[in-house]
Amino acid sequence: MEARLSYFDNDIAMKFAKHINSAGAVVTHSALPAATQELVKLRASQINGCGMCTDMHTKDALAAGESQQRLNLVAAWREATVFTEAERAALELTEEGTRIADAAGGVSDDVWANAAKHYDNDQLAALACLVALINTYNRLNVITRQPAGDYQPGQWG
Repeated sequence: MEARLSYFDNDIAMKFAKHINSAGAVVTHSALPAATQELVKLRASQINGCGMCTDMHTKDALAAGESQQRLNLVAAWREATVFTEAERAALELTEEGTRIADAAGGVSDDVWANAAKHYDNDQLAALACLVALINTYNRLNVITRQPAGDYQPGQWG
């Protein structure tokens, strides 16, 4: 597969990427656990069919010490016993926040309340921002058909 658009060869795409990467840095440096961040990015990317982000976040998580078993089970997190209750709450919020069009009410009050049991207000803000951000990356990559498979851990900083 060949990309429809090269971010590096287009001024608009580069400027946009620079700004969303800056937003991403805010979340990365927040108190939301790094492992949770990677699980959220991976799950949203799976749902959205973004091969580039699925490849990237799987490899980055492995390089950061995440287990292959947990990464293999992200898509089936409800049935898996390897995730904490907090991670499960984050994954549930990720799914509802990613599948907004599937539910007229968006993220349910029950899902939000469950996440609020495990995360403080700053962590919840980071979680909501992360779900929005990874969905932005996914959509941009899917629209422009960015290929997957060649990513090296840490490649994008």
